[in-house]
Amino acid sequence: MTSPSAPRSGGGLPPLHLAVALDGAGWHPAAWRSEGARPGELFTAGYWADLVTEAERGLLDLVTFEDALAVQSVGLQGPDDRTDQVRGRLDAVLIAGRVAPLTSRIGLVPTTNVTHTEPLHLAAALATLDHAAPGRAGWRPQVSARSDDAAHFGRPAPATLTAADLASPDTISARLAPIFDDAAEVLAAVLRLWAERGHALPVTVLAHARIPYELAAKGGDVAYVTPHSPDDTAAVLAAVASAATAVARPADRPLKVLADLVVLLDDRPGEAARHKDRLDELDGAPLTSDAEVFAGTPAELADLLLSWRTVEAGGLRLDGFRLRPARLPHDLLAITRGLVPELQRRSAFRTAYTTATLADHLALPTPAPTRS
Repeated sequence: MTSPSAPRSGGGLPPLHLAVALDGAGWHPAAWRSEGARPGELFTAGYWADLVTEAERGLLDLVTFEDALAVQSVGLQGPDDRTDQVRGRLDAVLIAGRVAPLTSRIGLVPTTNVTHTEPLHLAAALATLDHAAPGRAGWRPQVSARSDDAAHFGRPAPATLTAADLASPDTISARLAPIFDDAAEVLAAVLRLWAERGHALPVTVLAHARIPYELAAKGGDVAYVTPHSPDDTAAVLAAVASAATAVARPADRPLKVLADLVVLLDDRPGEAARHKDRLDELDGAPLTSDAEVFAGTPAELADLLLSWRTVEAGGLRLDGFRLRPARLPHDLLAITRGLVPELQRRSAFRTAYTTATLADHLALPTPAPTRS
């Protein structure tokens, strides 16, 4: 649990929780072409070890690792023929297991597919991670609506999403409701298997609309959400609170809510925006994301985080943020060596780890009971 002596941020709020989402050379498709990038090392253990140990040096709560059954693509339904972007990933659970002995405090949260993977296999793989990083392992279950994923398993292709579907997160989630229903069953089964074997890993869910909010509220401990403004933050918090009520989530187990942001950071004002424009030019299109894209200085980002933190709706506030570095390792270093000290100066982030487990970093009740 949070230390009684932990500093509190302005307005009497507890310190922020901070996570980073690691993916390839960074979340900008042209990140591998940025200065300091290490594209030739993306499939080496040393590359990931360097990133995660840097995140721990910055006292972050957790890191997440992206994964998918198929290679990345600019389309949602299948592969493309682009050769100017990074394609392919190492297995996220294996990355987490490899860096586990090199770290001692930071939470390790791999992403796995739950649409085409059996609960027994998921539970076993993640339980193994819990042995490698006792108390620090987490999980981000991910659904898939891609036809090439289904083809790997000889399953029928899911319904094709239309442009109209893509315009609304609620429409997309409604179209994919059967997939989310299956995901809820897999999640419940994994939780039961863990409970039988004495494992209790925090479960984190990326959610954009009512149906995935309900999945997070039913079986998760943390929801990653994607607001784009203070007003949007209020609407998202209200929707998350409504989802928690709809699934009868116990009041004594409130869902932690972290907002996702794609970040490009530089010390000089305007420099990050110029770098973004250059990468956009190299990629042939402006960077777009489900999450808000921020380009600025660490101090400007601190202003934004603390401003959004004051928003309250449905009895909830943002508990923190999951930052997606657009360029690795550059933006990760800017987070750990620029943003973190800035937040510490404002008494908004820890100055040392005071707990040893991910559940305690996040002030979650432990062990987590099975939810079905």
